[in-house]
Amino acid sequence: MDLHEHSALEIREGIARGKFTAQEVCERVFARIRDWDPKFRIFLASDEEGAHSAATEVDRKLAAGEPVGLLAGIPLALKDNLCTSGFPTTCASRILEGWRPPYNATVVERVKAAGAVLVGKVNMDEFAMGSSCENSAFFPTRNPWNPECVVGGSSGGSAAAVAADLVPLALGSDTGGSIRQPAAFCGVTGLKPTYGRVSRFGLVAFASSLDQIGPLARSVEDAALLLSVIAGHDQQDATSTDLPVPDYLLRLREGVKGLKIGLPREFISAGIQPEIKAALETAQKVFADAGADLIEVALPHSEYCLAAYYLAATAEASSNLARYDGVQYGLRVSGDNLLEMYGATRAAGFGSEVKRRIMLGTYALSAGYYEAYYKKALQVRTLIQRDFEQAMTKCDLILTPTSPTTAFRLGEKMEDPLTMYLSDVFTISANLAGLPGISIPCGYSLEGLPIGLQLIGRAYDEETMLRTAYAYQSRTDWHKQRPAMEETK
Repeated sequence: MDLHEHSALEIREGIARGKFTAQEVCERVFARIRDWDPKFRIFLASDEEGAHSAATEVDRKLAAGEPVGLLAGIPLALKDNLCTSGFPTTCASRILEGWRPPYNATVVERVKAAGAVLVGKVNMDEFAMGSSCENSAFFPTRNPWNPECVVGGSSGGSAAAVAADLVPLALGSDTGGSIRQPAAFCGVTGLKPTYGRVSRFGLVAFASSLDQIGPLARSVEDAALLLSVIAGHDQQDATSTDLPVPDYLLRLREGVKGLKIGLPREFISAGIQPEIKAALETAQKVFADAGADLIEVALPHSEYCLAAYYLAATAEASSNLARYDGVQYGLRVSGDNLLEMYGATRAAGFGSEVKRRIMLGTYALSAGYYEAYYKKALQVRTLIQRDFEQAMTKCDLILTPTSPTTAFRLGEKMEDPLTMYLSDVFTISANLAGLPGISIPCGYSLEGLPIGLQLIGRAYDEETMLRTAYAYQSRTDWHKQRPAMEETK
């Protein structure tokens, strides 16, 4: 097995046992990036010098008998909306092109302290607004399973980096499905933790009440490892919850016997691709054979999720993105006066989808419309949260498709924003309710594109969600499949 095919846990164990060095792993990663990144366009900025320095330090500590962290020597890619001190953080936007933050995001500090080797920053939809990674200001990322298809979004670069075996681990952010949907499109595992489980300090905000940082990995085990490092209270984030962080790897093998998995009737609609419906039915049998009880539950306000989300999220985006005005940092386009400078800077710096969402959010917050739109969306959000609370009195988790379709063709939905928004129809409810969700591979379409299933858990019960997902992966090998990239080279 080549080094790039090793899991994160296998890399950690191999380095610790002296089978290979962190430096050797690092060299293999960058060789592979040089081979494949020109084809798939995944990285916005790589940090070969910094990565080799981190790998050298891991090897030095091990040789000296010094303790190392949970991620010692493991290569890791970062979504480009996570602040990295002195290293570009652009959010895939022209308005932040070349910006170098003066500080690290809390999750970046935590993975560095755990010994991770940070490889660089990967592509995304601009300011995390998109479902295909085509809204990047710089270039779209292509799917390793089929270069003519999208990778999903907005954490498309993170998912593609793992799918192409460029790195075993990546961090993304999830506002309405931005970790889980690209994980499904790229055939990897993607986890959105409970809102408040992971610090958002240093995450460039899209919608602050919905954003959450989480791991993408080849397997549930690797995702659990990374979550163990990044989870936990942070005084720099007022929304971070002060709760103990379990050892997520410890209970993975406990199985699902006796667990109740809810099947919401509202999520099985006519719009689902037939292969996805069939794969989900097969997955239900796997869970049943493992000892879980499958029961039908109701989420009656699900039909309003999309509308509530795109009002609440865009309203918060309108507020958060007001800071990009050309005054303090980022792009500045000159004008005859201050207002002209504002307008010229934002016109040149923001892409069309970001402008669309800012305008929609500004309208929803404007005088005379706040009560009719934004306030109503928040009221509906409360009803959605109550639906989940009621359903979770009858079950331990909820099982749904991750996306109604597999990865679509590049450019196919760019001219139809409403159709694009429907890509997240099954994932946004977990964000509105603040619940943890995970997407894991569960099959392939007739065209050979990955299919993902989603598990949604109770608040702060990532443990049960992870062991349920692990029970599925221990009985299937979908997550072990890799794209035949050599055939498309």
